[in-house]
Amino acid sequence: MNGNQTILTDFLLLGLFETPDLKVLAFFCLFVMYLLTLVGNITITLVTNLDKSLHTPMYFFLGNLSFLDICYTSTTMPKMLQVLLAERKSISFISCAIQLYLFFAFVGTECILLGIMSYDRFLAICNPLRYSIIMSHKACIYLAAFAWLSGFVNSAVHSFFTFCLHFCGSNKINYFYCDIPPLLSLSCDNTFLNEILLWSIGVVIAWMPFFCIIISYTYIIITIIKIKSSDGRQKAFSTCASHLTVVILYYGSSIFSYVRPVSTYSLDKIKVFSVVYSIVTPMLNPLIYTLKNQDVKNAVGRQFIHKQHL
Repeated sequence: MNGNQTILTDFLLLGLFETPDLKVLAFFCLFVMYLLTLVGNITITLVTNLDKSLHTPMYFFLGNLSFLDICYTSTTMPKMLQVLLAERKSISFISCAIQLYLFFAFVGTECILLGIMSYDRFLAICNPLRYSIIMSHKACIYLAAFAWLSGFVNSAVHSFFTFCLHFCGSNKINYFYCDIPPLLSLSCDNTFLNEILLWSIGVVIAWMPFFCIIISYTYIIITIIKIKSSDGRQKAFSTCASHLTVVILYYGSSIFSYVRPVSTYSLDKIKVFSVVYSIVTPMLNPLIYTLKNQDVKNAVGRQFIHKQHL
């Protein structure tokens, strides 16, 4: 590193929009989306824990996913909303490191958790006789713990190697939170090792669960087609359609953002995909999972009536 280069102590988040006229409207829209995300996911988290009829593996993992989405959005959205209206859009080096670590931990956890949820649906539909034995309560806890632990260990590795880099020159992050691609573009060091880590660890954390999901749903679709009863086929499809919709939204956008060389990054384009998996998907998850799920809707109704009688 050259002697005339200054070590950065903070970063400036440029946010989603640079046009002043759009900032107030963007703040209002994002604030409403954040509230909807919190209300929807808190509701599912509470209902899946309080209602005994939902104490099954599928809803145990759904509760984990909803709690994860609360943590996920709360890592980035408050700062994002502040940046939209603030005069100085700075974030300290330490705060940026903490935000990246937590956000990337939740990204990794969600990838693995979605893979586990597809395995749960595979067992329930393709191997129903052994389902209760394989997916015992203890097994569900171990699988969920594995997802969370893997996410945080994965993030620790990426965060360590990202913040071992020297950041010099411009401190403007053309993004709305601290993430690896925009930070690598600011480094004055060689980021080849970081790119290799994104690819290699990404295979384990993102691609392996994704391929497990594809394989699981291939078997699920084959099994559903063989079901003679139309009601049985419809019920089986309805339990899987929600999860598959979330997978397409989440993986489609996150893979585009991370699995590519830094030299090909267009941060303006990546912003759009980041909005999908970091803001839109956590907000839609409660709607996607409850819109056609009568069990969850009935459980919400029971809890609401119970609270009314207290």
